[in-house]
Amino acid sequence: MTLSRQSGTSDAMPQAGTRDPRLDFFRGIAMFIILIAHIPGNWFTLWIPARFGFSDATETFVFCSGMASAIAFGRAFRDRGLLMGTTRVTFRIWQVYWAHIGLFFAIAATMVALNAMFPDGRDYVGQLNLYPFFNNAQTNLIGLMTLTYVPNYFDILPMYLVILAMMPLMIGLARIHFGLAALASITLWVCANVLGWNFPAEPWSERGWFFNPLGWQLIFFTGFAFMSGWLPAPPRDRRLFWLAVAIILVTIPFAYFRVFNAFPVFLEWRRDWSFLFQKTEFGILRYVHFLATAYAAWFLVGPAGVNILPGSRPGALARAWQGILAIIMKVGQQSLAVFIGSMYLARVLGALLDQVGRTGFSMLWVNLLGFALIIGVAYGAAWFKSHPWKRAA
Repeated sequence: MTLSRQSGTSDAMPQAGTRDPRLDFFRGIAMFIILIAHIPGNWFTLWIPARFGFSDATETFVFCSGMASAIAFGRAFRDRGLLMGTTRVTFRIWQVYWAHIGLFFAIAATMVALNAMFPDGRDYVGQLNLYPFFNNAQTNLIGLMTLTYVPNYFDILPMYLVILAMMPLMIGLARIHFGLAALASITLWVCANVLGWNFPAEPWSERGWFFNPLGWQLIFFTGFAFMSGWLPAPPRDRRLFWLAVAIILVTIPFAYFRVFNAFPVFLEWRRDWSFLFQKTEFGILRYVHFLATAYAAWFLVGPAGVNILPGSRPGALARAWQGILAIIMKVGQQSLAVFIGSMYLARVLGALLDQVGRTGFSMLWVNLLGFALIIGVAYGAAWFKSHPWKRAA
């Protein structure tokens, strides 16, 4: 892939159906952060963005998924109509559903194998609270297949499935008037946050899905609306940039554990107002913090991402950055395969750290190993999608 700065770049969002380098870049960065965040006992998690603000890589992943969905499915809705567009989305739901089921069984089987390999070590099945599944497999197998049994570690893809199913409705409402789609999205978010609407996560309790799709659809359809042209790109204004930076900085004492644990006033605020930034229903402060972070990042990368693209005649450093950028964007382009791979690899890498010990050096090489593996997954997925068997010998 050749990446170079283009003269006369526009800051407008591209038409749905064309790729935006900014989307692939930020989605790729989110994939690396998601891997770090899911490796058990990983010291690197002390330095990911989630430690310093209310929003984290999950918001980036869902927002970018909304934008990517506008690219992937927007043309089908636009060119072939609502029925064929819905059929296209249904096929994607089918793919993601079986990816979710496959991921569960792959991890469950691996955790059982790790328990057998290290009987005196950690209880890997218990770490993921999978004993309820094995103790009553007949009931919970039905729950797994019907998404009424959703263990916490396996909750992002079910959320994505429900949001994908909402897409034809939102597009149909937007064709009548964008205000109807916006009203529907906001109403669902209010029902999740105020009325407590959610989906059951397990048959034996009242626990709901950790990622409530009725709340999280708000940020997904925000990204979808920008990429679809329902919302215009925000103005590039330094005053807005510094306002976004101010919101990010003001948030730090309320989000960074070293600060709020040291100053009781921040800790008390968190206890009293936790509903404003709770993750399950996607509290409003998470939305505000993400929008501020996204605007600051969007402003810094420049029109059409010109500030992250290498020059047309790059020197040694620019060539190195071009290679790094190509890797990041490849990871972003293959986000589903990379996400599945990273969720599986995170548990295996955590078990590896249990065996080698958690030192500064081991943390470094295990995380780098994880990065190399998900990069391999990205390039492998892209190779298979290229249908190499169709090429001339």
